[in-house]
Amino acid sequence: MLVLGRKVGERILIGDDVVVTVVSVSKDGVRVGIEAPRDVRIHRAEIVDQVAEDNRAAASAPADGTDVRALLGLRRAS
Repeated sequence: MLVLGRKVGERILIGDDVVVTVVSVSKDGVRVGIEAPRDVRIHRAEIVDQVAEDNRAAASAPADGTDVRALLGLRRAS
């Protein structure tokens, strides 16, 4: 892993077409802006990890219809 120190407004170039700019720094974290071609997917790692975990849980859920009945109950309640 490459670790770089940057100040607000400074940029990091990744390859020929991705630019990461430090937008702001606060006590709570750092905000970055990313410029990349539309075909480059950019996702927050924790969201990708959570979706993968949810998919694993759904794939291993029992196929007894319990989840479907629970969803139908929510639909009727609204």
